[in-house]
Amino acid sequence: MRRHSPPVLCEMAVHYRQPPLDASQVLSAAQKWLGDESPSYPHFALAFVDGEVCGLASVAIAHPGIDLERLLFLKDLFVRDTARDDGVGRALMAFLAGNCMREGIGRIDLTTEDWNEGALRFYVGLGAERQGQKVFLRLSSEALKAIAKP
Repeated sequence: MRRHSPPVLCEMAVHYRQPPLDASQVLSAAQKWLGDESPSYPHFALAFVDGEVCGLASVAIAHPGIDLERLLFLKDLFVRDTARDDGVGRALMAFLAGNCMREGIGRIDLTTEDWNEGALRFYVGLGAERQGQKVFLRLSSEALKAIAKP
């Protein structure tokens, strides 16, 4: 009997130092994301080994700004511990880069945690350059509630 791994999003939450996720909630959310929300372009690129998801890239495509160039925003790139250093992350990035080239998307923007030295080395090794002219900000759910009040 084959043992199934927990959903990759559960492992990703632990890796990013977040509270554990309930597997059934993860599966329900993923079904919604992949089926109901926006079928016009993929939100996830998945990498498989032996029929199991071993890595994922979560992306969004932003339409042109002042430079008239679309961009792909890489929200998350995650590879399970069991597949690290096997080229899975590089394969996912190559897939995304090829998609950008085919679709006329001029760049990939991304963020990573300042403590994630492995990710920083990985992205710099791919040719990513740190951008000093941007500041990463977030409006949390509490801020959204405050803004939305009439």
